Amino acid sequence: MNKRTYHIILIVLVSYFAFIFGKKKEIDPKPSFVQYVAPDSLYYNINDIYNEKRANDLDKRFARLNKKGLFNGTVIYIENGEEVFKGAYGYADFRKKVKMDTHDAFQLASVSKMFTATAIMILKEQGKLDIDDTITKFIPEFPYYGISLRLLMNHRSGLSRYMSLADKYWDPHKPINNEEVVALFVKYKPNPYFKPNNGFHYCNTNYALLASVVERVSGQSFDEFVKQNIFEPLGMDDSFVYNLRGDSLVPSSITVGVPGYKYGGRYARKMGNYYLNGVMGDKGVYASVEDLFKFNEALDNGSLISRGLLEEAFSPGSPRHRGRKDNYGFGWRIKDGMDSTVYHFGWWKGFRTYFLRDMKNDRAIIALTNTHKGLSSQVFWDILKDEDRPEELLEIYSKLD
Repeated sequence: MNKRTYHIILIVLVSYFAFIFGKKKEIDPKPSFVQYVAPDSLYYNINDIYNEKRANDLDKRFARLNKKGLFNGTVIYIENGEEVFKGAYGYADFRKKVKMDTHDAFQLASVSKMFTATAIMILKEQGKLDIDDTITKFIPEFPYYGISLRLLMNHRSGLSRYMSLADKYWDPHKPINNEEVVALFVKYKPNPYFKPNNGFHYCNTNYALLASVVERVSGQSFDEFVKQNIFEPLGMDDSFVYNLRGDSLVPSSITVGVPGYKYGGRYARKMGNYYLNGVMGDKGVYASVEDLFKFNEALDNGSLISRGLLEEAFSPGSPRHRGRKDNYGFGWRIKDGMDSTVYHFGWWKGFRTYFLRDMKNDRAIIALTNTHKGLSSQVFWDILKDEDRPEELLEIYSKLD
């Protein structure tokens, strides 16, 4: 029995004996555990003790990491659909010393992809497209054939990186949007890496094109569609999709959400704006941990997407290859070795983000940071794998004589 288990059991025993000896003797001179404490009460008592200790432990851990300059941001830990812990550490604005808040919206970077995939699945359930439709059905001028929406979501299209294409042919002083990315592929036709469905290559092009499909099918801008079909129904009031629509030149800074920083040692330099911030779908979603808790809840209860389609979204999209530990579904990475675990990480211009869902054990952890350097993802995997669950403690306690 480890020290942590011992301490929790000791707390329960002290509470129990305090309850027993506080009773009047005429009620029962020899009170028994079964008579005075129902099993359900014992379970919830242990569960409450566990959650309180868990929250305290996590708070201390992230406070230490912040003190060491390793974590500046917000975090939330969820178990059995309930918020066990949330916290905010460090500064939203380093220069003005504005403290971080759990309602602060961060650039999610590649964690945005799960919202793009969700938008496609919503259109699927509205009967406006099919996952196996080809992209040329919606963008007929696109010069590559045989690429389905499924292949785009699974990163199996073989298409090359739009960022490299834009860096070569676009004026970086001017914003570029999704339609202009399509136009670059039409004009220059860069060679794909491989034929459709002949391999896996994680590529932002896939999700930028999916956002264009959402716009073509819905007749709305991608940001408006996501707002009306995801953010507003879920009450995600802190969330929005950033773009540079209406700007003829790239603004020097981003004035919404938490700014991103290049941070190290004793200095923090605010990151400037960038012409690729005009492209949505592969990145661009801003959200708080409070809102991502609501999104996680919607995934659990199926309020946005039917359970059948979510099962497909959480299924590996590529054949299992020797040496590969991870796979990719619809906007989520799939991790082997932990049953039904999906996750995504993000990095972009002063932000690092983490979203992990262990569905077998009904746990999730979400962390958002506004510095270009972040923690190893192993920190978050270790938190999800933590032992001494209430069920285990209840079983141990029930065997005590």
